[in-house]
Amino acid sequence: MKKNFLFLFVLITNVLFAQTEESPAIWSHQVQKLSETEYELQFKASILKDWYIYSLYTAEGGSMPSEFEFVGEGEDYELLGKTIEGKTYTKYTEVFDVDETFFKNEALFKQKIKLNNKAINQLKVVLYYQICKEVCVLKEEEFNISLDGSALNVVTEKLDDKSLAMTDALKLDLKKKERLNGADGVASPSKNSLWVVFGLGFLGGLIALFTPCVFPLIPLTVSFFTKHTGSRAKGIKNALLYGFFIVLIYFLLSMPFHVFNSVDSQVLNTIATNIWLNLFFFIIFIFFAFSFFGYYELTLPSSWANKLDSASNKVGGALGIFFMAITLAIVSFSCTGPILGGLLGSTTLAEGSVANNLTAGMTGFGAALALPFMLFALFPAWLNSLPKSGGWMTTVKVVLGFLELALAFKFLSNADLVGHWGLLKREVFIAIWIIVFVLLTLYLFGIFRFPHDGPKQKLSAGRKIVGVVSLGFSLFLILGLAKVVPLKVLSGFPPPDFYSITEQKSDCPLGLDCYKDFEEGLAVAKAENKPILLDFTGWACVNCRKMEENVWSDPEIYPILKEKYVLISLYVDDRKELAEEEQFKFQYDGGRIKAIKTVGQKWGTFQTVNFNAASQPYYVLLSPDLEVLTEAVQYVDKNTYLNWLKTGLNTR
Repeated sequence: MKKNFLFLFVLITNVLFAQTEESPAIWSHQVQKLSETEYELQFKASILKDWYIYSLYTAEGGSMPSEFEFVGEGEDYELLGKTIEGKTYTKYTEVFDVDETFFKNEALFKQKIKLNNKAINQLKVVLYYQICKEVCVLKEEEFNISLDGSALNVVTEKLDDKSLAMTDALKLDLKKKERLNGADGVASPSKNSLWVVFGLGFLGGLIALFTPCVFPLIPLTVSFFTKHTGSRAKGIKNALLYGFFIVLIYFLLSMPFHVFNSVDSQVLNTIATNIWLNLFFFIIFIFFAFSFFGYYELTLPSSWANKLDSASNKVGGALGIFFMAITLAIVSFSCTGPILGGLLGSTTLAEGSVANNLTAGMTGFGAALALPFMLFALFPAWLNSLPKSGGWMTTVKVVLGFLELALAFKFLSNADLVGHWGLLKREVFIAIWIIVFVLLTLYLFGIFRFPHDGPKQKLSAGRKIVGVVSLGFSLFLILGLAKVVPLKVLSGFPPPDFYSITEQKSDCPLGLDCYKDFEEGLAVAKAENKPILLDFTGWACVNCRKMEENVWSDPEIYPILKEKYVLISLYVDDRKELAEEEQFKFQYDGGRIKAIKTVGQKWGTFQTVNFNAASQPYYVLLSPDLEVLTEAVQYVDKNTYLNWLKTGLNTR
């Protein structure tokens, strides 16, 4: 009893005296043995009043989530299920336009593990997290855990003098750092609404309706519900239920991505910058395109549809209708699959959470697909106004094939930019798009045909209209390639202007003078006594290109960037290896060591350590003596960005 009382007294005393504004979270851990090889690890924090820590599963596109690193996982032991959290709170944040999940007062995490190596009796776990009040501070906590209660034998890696010096050099002594989080009241970055993604998915669903896999099923299915269910009222009810199940099925198809996302909150977003994943998407989109051209069909096993159709007849009722909806999804896959693949690819290029975007897009797709089945059940007379199935549906598929082909080269361009291969320079990319849309135009006007096209018929009015649009877009691209007209409307898709086959005065956006090394840019800022515009960007960052081509190019903004600021652009996704003498091991404050081997690793770590941020674009204004001049901004409109730049100049 005395020992327990003494332990409790020491624990309470430590919490009371150690938990201050400088150390607002006090961590502890416990181990519970479940079997000879299974354990439950518990990590608990007492959080100072008014401070909060973000959940592992807080919404993508918002503040940085907490993240565990289980050292030795996979080799010495494996994780059983995902990490379970204690009580959390959720609150909408206008800054990021998402609902953020966080802990207050107390944070609790539980993780079950199973040993692969029974000789292991101690583990090392590192937690990376943000703790916030008026400002957010990036922290890490290292847990050295004894599974059997024996004394710990902690081996700490020691850095050489070079790595220690370069670690210190990467950390900035920022003044007025609290301004980063909005102390000056400049508008925060706007986020694309999920409704926009929902609308794009809805548009994709509407297009899918006019393909030969779906369109003929509309009158057949509606007739079944209205004529073979006993009464009109019951038929309408069943048709509405059928439509609801269609939406539900496509919604559920996106759920695995949320589970995948919760395992590693950044894994889906790496698609936009990972070379091999971009190459994979390029190949898949080419494959989809030739499917739409009629060279082969993408089909799921016919036995699936037959079994589900049989089950729907046997079961009946709501469950039978659910099976009918699944049957529709399977039967129509040869047409909807490539469109859904395009939707998946497009969400990786969009702003915000990939998983949330995909759910919004898939739900929109399902809603559009379900809409005619419900509307024609309510108003069966409208069926008479439907156009007859025919060759026009093949035309729809071919047009979609050309669009898939054009989008495929966007992913190849991403890989080329990040890998610095120099294969798809801006002019080459635009030339390929010109060829794609010229071929589409020729097809629509019947000048060339695919081997699987039906008999040649008189061109319809709709085909001529789409042909004219395709021709107009081709001419627009040709004029853009000749630099007669700007291609701002396409910003983010073609490579940037400076990634050109012709020699450029500058390899910076819009021909601006910029520095791609912070120390070099800082030296210039001190010499010229100019403030710094620190630009965290990426080669494959669509929103970075949009900001450069639509905001930076503004007549009021461009002169300020060129004359008033020293621009330092740091590419966090650059896979180029640093020179051997520039590679080092970076040590975080908590002791964790990270190998810095590429340009992107260096500047990504630089951004995280100094500014507690990991998204791009991310803009910071600094004075030459490293004073933060105003809050950081991200993807904003012209007026907000202009006012932000002026605020930085006026703060000096």
